[in-house]
Amino acid sequence: MDSLLQQLERFSEVLAVSRTTHVSTWDAATVRRALQWARYLRHVHRRFGRHARIRKALERRLQNQWKQEGGSGPAPALGLTNFQALGHCDLLLSLRLLANRALGDAAFHYLLQELFPGPGVPGAEEGTLQGSLALLARRRAAVHMLRSSAYRENPVLQEDSLMKTQAELLLERLQEVGEAHAEGPGRFLSRLWEHLPHNNFLKVTAAALLLPPSSPRHQEEESELGNPRRAGERGRELLHWLLGKSEVIVAFCRNLPAGLLTSVAGRHPEVSRVYLGLLTDWGRHLHYDLQNGIWIGTESQDVPWEELYGRFQSLCQAPPPLKDEVLTTLKSCKAQDGDFEVPGLSIWTDLLLALESGA
Repeated sequence: MDSLLQQLERFSEVLAVSRTTHVSTWDAATVRRALQWARYLRHVHRRFGRHARIRKALERRLQNQWKQEGGSGPAPALGLTNFQALGHCDLLLSLRLLANRALGDAAFHYLLQELFPGPGVPGAEEGTLQGSLALLARRRAAVHMLRSSAYRENPVLQEDSLMKTQAELLLERLQEVGEAHAEGPGRFLSRLWEHLPHNNFLKVTAAALLLPPSSPRHQEEESELGNPRRAGERGRELLHWLLGKSEVIVAFCRNLPAGLLTSVAGRHPEVSRVYLGLLTDWGRHLHYDLQNGIWIGTESQDVPWEELYGRFQSLCQAPPPLKDEVLTTLKSCKAQDGDFEVPGLSIWTDLLLALESGA
């Protein structure tokens, strides 16, 4: 325990130095040792995280150590506020070094290699990538935030900026993987789907599909690298993978907000066709409850009427041709169902009536 506390105290000093101009004296070997130190503490977190009694005892000792010297140790300023913080010491250190302009070129390049080791390096497509994406996305999102003072206190805009940055990084990584592996980016995307939180991955995927075909930043970087590929091409690869994975596309259409899906469907006709097909399929699973006068499902996973209506309403607020396609689909389903005009007999009739009245 005493040895661990000494390690923590010394690493806290390293973290403090990482924000100062003293890092100008660091070379690649110094950065490597600092990252190894941080990963050791992450290993400690992982090892004791599953042992509740040991973890609590260790956390009490750590907190006591942090609160020494008048009850206010260095931990809060350094980000090591609790035992859980040990799990991302390497990310915290890397973020501070990347943001410190005093870091020398050799050390900076080594750090980038550690974060993005490139395809073909063992472990590059899994743990290292997930951590580096999260880290660099936050740093680059901060740049987006600082460019506009209107963003400073708006959490919605902050989240959009983070998603956009993660989407750009995902497309860049797809290009690297596609060039290095004959099977293309499909396997890489499937691994991300397996290992990353699904909801966040789906949002990043949607943001990537909404990026402009070729932003000025991409044009400049690709021109310098002599690479003719564009974000639009990488987006098509992502779209092809998404549409080819039934489990993923269903989760994409069910879990993402209606407005976001409408935007993606408006940009990509392939998505709109699949989305409309799923919506109509979900609608057919509902039946009319005469007693309560509402459409309900028989299974817990069935989409409720309110959600189904909200998604169709969002689509109908889109400009043509998406809006026209949605109304044509609803009218076709209504005709196939008997073309009833009386409420309660066909869900398609009731949806059209509700959309017309705005209810």
